[in-house]
Amino acid sequence: MLFTPIYAAILGLGFVRLSFLTLRLRRQNKIALGDGGNPQLLRAIRVHSNFAEYVPISLILIYMTESIGAPIYLIHFLGISLLIGRLSHAWGVSQENENFKFRVFGMIATFNAIIVSSLYILVSQFI
Repeated sequence: MLFTPIYAAILGLGFVRLSFLTLRLRRQNKIALGDGGNPQLLRAIRVHSNFAEYVPISLILIYMTESIGAPIYLIHFLGISLLIGRLSHAWGVSQENENFKFRVFGMIATFNAIIVSSLYILVSQFI
């Protein structure tokens, strides 16, 4: 059984949720393109965009790590790190009074998943 697809599915649903939140703000404020100077919409756009920027490469790396035979506990560590990281980042950035602790923790957890999986792949291929 592969576990990365489970994390991908959960994150996919999260992406749709972030999309709907952004669309709702666009409709409420009648802003079709850009943020119209609305700080709340700007935050929603950035949360959604940041998610779209980091999740695909992270999932690709986690999947590759799993496909070359990494231990299951490592795959869960990477998947949970990415999932918690993205939730934390989204929460931190979306707050009007931004809580940098959540934002920073979210990025650290996300970078952790990217770095650990990248290093695992490289080490396993050359050693």
